[in-house]
Amino acid sequence: GLQFLNMDYFDYCPELGRVSLELHIERITLNTEQKAFKVLRICEQRQMTEQVRSICKILAMKAVRNNRLGSAFSWSIRAKDAAFATLVSDRFLRDYCERGCFSDLDLIDNLGPAMMLSDRLTFLGKYREFHRVYGEKRFADEASLLLSLMTSQIAPRSFWMTLLTDALPLLEQKQVIFSAEQTYELMQCLEDLTSGRPVHGGPHTQQCQDDDIETTKVEMLRLALARNLARAIVREGSLEGF
Repeated sequence: GLQFLNMDYFDYCPELGRVSLELHIERITLNTEQKAFKVLRICEQRQMTEQVRSICKILAMKAVRNNRLGSAFSWSIRAKDAAFATLVSDRFLRDYCERGCFSDLDLIDNLGPAMMLSDRLTFLGKYREFHRVYGEKRFADEASLLLSLMTSQIAPRSFWMTLLTDALPLLEQKQVIFSAEQTYELMQCLEDLTSGRPVHGGPHTQQCQDDDIETTKVEMLRLALARNLARAIVREGSLEGF
């Protein structure tokens, strides 16, 4: 109540009014979203850009602490905070790996220009686009988009195996989807990923079981890529013969 009473008064003090208002706003405790929205409106009406960003960042951090990823995502984008948007995007990707689906799809689907705020945000938006194309069974577009995600340097290395695993259904189609050149690129990505992987020793713990699953995935991928390469070479050779 009292915190908001003198807001208009500051507007009529030409020299010290704005500075005093900024200091006053910094002292307001944002303990409810209703109060936060009210302070944001006041700041936006007066084009107090830095205060708007600061408030949005505070709300984003509160949302992360409360495990409200969708809210944190929205506030970090509104704050135009690339580092925090990257952190929240990583949490989205980690959740995807654990659950096999995205939460807050509407937010990701409507990123628009905000997608360019950080590389990780761009990757998140593009990976979601891959899933939309996947659902429409546009195989050539899927292959092209997947390969660009693998080779563009914006995909976190921790997500490479997920991307390569996404390639398996395309490699197993009756028709050849990946060309020989594209298959070579995927093979190189797989080798780059597996060549630096540490070897775990010790008892047969959960870590060892996870390693066994990863080893099986790698073997399946190598076999599928080798088969696809042979098919692609034969197909491309026969096309050249006409």
